[in-house]
Amino acid sequence: MEACFVNLVEPGDQVIVCRNGVFGDRMVQNVTRVGGEAIIVDSPWGRAVEVDKVEQALKANPDAKFLAFVHAETSTGAVSDAKALCKLAQQHDCLSIVDAVTSLGGIELRVDEWGIDAIYSGSQKCLSCVPGLSPLSFSEKAVNIVKNRKSLIQSWFLDQSLVMSYWSGEGKRSYHHTAPVNSLYSLHESLVQLQNEGLENAWARHQSQHETLAKGLEKLGIEFIVPKEERLPQLNAIYIPEGIDDVKVRSYLLNHYNLEIGSGLGDLAGKAWRIGLMGYAARSENVALCLAALEDALKQ
Repeated sequence: MEACFVNLVEPGDQVIVCRNGVFGDRMVQNVTRVGGEAIIVDSPWGRAVEVDKVEQALKANPDAKFLAFVHAETSTGAVSDAKALCKLAQQHDCLSIVDAVTSLGGIELRVDEWGIDAIYSGSQKCLSCVPGLSPLSFSEKAVNIVKNRKSLIQSWFLDQSLVMSYWSGEGKRSYHHTAPVNSLYSLHESLVQLQNEGLENAWARHQSQHETLAKGLEKLGIEFIVPKEERLPQLNAIYIPEGIDDVKVRSYLLNHYNLEIGSGLGDLAGKAWRIGLMGYAARSENVALCLAALEDALKQ
């Protein structure tokens, strides 16, 4: 996230930021820290970014240079229409900055086809790799901005013009940092596994396991926060049943089943649980264990 914002946004630049959860708010903070002007489009927590509101904001702010949004909001379990939002950005001569931390490898994501200009993810979610790496992609337009900035990039370490020189090939390379080679080997192996399965097959597996989990949660009387059509299969945000102690249930699951589910974040703290079905973890035995353990915990 920070690598995208510090490289692309200059002081005074207007950035339309879609905020429908914790990580949309982090985008706002990044814009502010680099001296940009954040024009915030708020949508309710637990819902997708409202495309019509974004269109209104783009029309009202013709000088905006970027449109930033979270594709898969990890704090609420809601997925937004990245294809439609990127199309809007193109129509209004804006570059898109997209958070794909929880979406890469778990749901449909087509960077070039949808015309995404800057996008970042994390190695630890649906890629099932060790944490600490952040794959990112810049379009030619984004690269041109990096190369033709008026001001210095705020972060030396994250300066992609320096990193691009580092990777420019034998005879041209300039030292930038010592690469985390063990992590890179790990990422390579996780991508090999994903390629062997097939990307579309991985998307289908996440959806299938989500549907099994959803049916089981329904039998337990547990409700989802996000409407079905806006729901992430890999991040299942559910309401804590009335009268149930949040911490006691999560502690019981951890101590008796070695199973950890996430607590609610931000506005959903103390009101929700978040069940991850990401990457290799999106498997039948894990769904079965989760449902059985949760049923036991609720009885206790």
